[in-house]
Amino acid sequence: MRGCERAGDRGFVTAEAAVVLSVLVAFTMALVWGLLAVAAQIQCVDAARAGARAAARQDRADAVVMVARDAAPRGARVTVRREDDKVRVTVVARPPVLSGLPFEVHEEAVALAEETVGTVGTAKGEAP
Repeated sequence: MRGCERAGDRGFVTAEAAVVLSVLVAFTMALVWGLLAVAAQIQCVDAARAGARAAARQDRADAVVMVARDAAPRGARVTVRREDDKVRVTVVARPPVLSGLPFEVHEEAVALAEETVGTVGTAKGEAP
């Protein structure tokens, strides 16, 4: 009678192993996707900073966008704005893999335009 019980238990072990393996695969996929999302965020940070530096040097707008896109993840959107004496570069991208999810990484960098450095106080009549 004990032999019959052992033979019946083998099916349960197989089912449990299948469930555990599928959970481990799903967990591993989630970790990999999370790492890819973090890598895309870091690329967006680098791209926004590079674009802001180029814009602060008074590079042409298309050159600024090209510099930022070169450092950004593939398919990223780059926006360059000028606000008084500051330039603002925004980079928005979707992480690779699982791109169907409504998830984007977003980074923005701001730099002071070089032409305005040292002239802020003198514009108001103050000594530099």
